[in-house]
Amino acid sequence: MSALRFALTPGEPAGIGPDLCLLLASEAQPYPLIAITSRDLLAERATQLGLAVDLRSVTLAALPDTPAPAGALYVLDVPLAAPVVAGGLNPANADFVLATLTLAGQGCLQGYFAGMITAPVHKGVINEAGTPFSGHTEFLQELCGAEQVVMMLATRGLRVALVTTHLPLKDVANAITDERVERVTRILHRDLQEKFGIATPRILVCGLNPHAGEGGHLGHEEIDVIEPVLQRLRTEGLDLTGPLPADTLFTPKHLEHCDAVLAMYHDQGLPVLKYKGFGAAVNVTLGLPIIRTSVDHGTALDLAGSGKVDTGSLQVALETAYQMAEAR
Repeated sequence: MSALRFALTPGEPAGIGPDLCLLLASEAQPYPLIAITSRDLLAERATQLGLAVDLRSVTLAALPDTPAPAGALYVLDVPLAAPVVAGGLNPANADFVLATLTLAGQGCLQGYFAGMITAPVHKGVINEAGTPFSGHTEFLQELCGAEQVVMMLATRGLRVALVTTHLPLKDVANAITDERVERVTRILHRDLQEKFGIATPRILVCGLNPHAGEGGHLGHEEIDVIEPVLQRLRTEGLDLTGPLPADTLFTPKHLEHCDAVLAMYHDQGLPVLKYKGFGAAVNVTLGLPIIRTSVDHGTALDLAGSGKVDTGSLQVALETAYQMAEAR
C-alpha cells in the first residue's frame, strides 16, 4: 500500500465542512486521509446528522499507512476554543481554523502529507476576530514562502487559471503587466508539467478586451502587453495560443485542443467553468511547493447540520489532489 497521505481541513466549524468530512467517510478512500480538526466537533455533528462514523484518533508521530475502512475517518485532533452551533459563526474559533490550516500546510512542507484538501472557511469571521485574512490562497502563500501563487479552477474536461483574481473590474487593466502575465504563465506551464504530468502543456490565453482588442480599436493591452509576452515565451518552447477573444476561446473547437485556459480576470473565466462543472469543480493553488486543492463553494451556514449537502465538489478536490500527487 502506498505511503501517500493527505490532510483534510474542514474549515469553518459552523459551516458544512464537518458535514462533508463525515459524509465522505461512508466510502473508503484510496489513500490515508486525515481530517485535521476537533474530534469533539465531528462527534457532535455526526450525532446531529444521525451518522455512525468511527472517528479514529491519530498523531503526527504515528500516522496511518493504510486507508481507513468505509465508515471510519482518521482525525488529528485540534481543540476548539468555544462550543460550536451549526450555522452560528463565533469569532472565538477563528484561531482554531487558522491552526488547522497551519498544521496541514506545515505537515505537507515537512513530508507528513502528500497534499492538503480544504473545505471552505469564512473570511469575515476571521477578520472580525482581529486577524487580517483574505483567503486560503494568500494564507498558504505566506506560510509556504511562495513568491507568487495562481488560482486555477478545474472540472472534468476544463481548467481555467487566472492572471488576476479578486480585483475590482476598474483595476484589472492596470494589473495586466508584462511581469505579471509572464510570471503567471510560467507558473501555469510548470505546474501543469510537474503536478499534472503533462509533458508539453497546451495553453489558450484570453485577451483582456472584447474581441481581444480588435486590433487596437477596443484597447491596447493585447498589443502592448499580452502578445509580446506570449511571443517571448513561445521562443522558449511554451505552447501558447492567443490572445483570443474569450467568447471565441470558450467554444468546443478551441477547448478540445488545450490543457488549460489562462483568463485575465476572475469573471472572464470562472462563469464558464462553473456553468460546465457546477457542484463538481475544484480550486487548485498553483505556485506553492505543496499540493493544495479545495472545494469551489462557500460555508453554506444555512445547510450545516441539515444533512442536505452535496459532496460532489469535495470528491473532485480529493480526486484532483490524488492525481497530482501520483503525477509527481
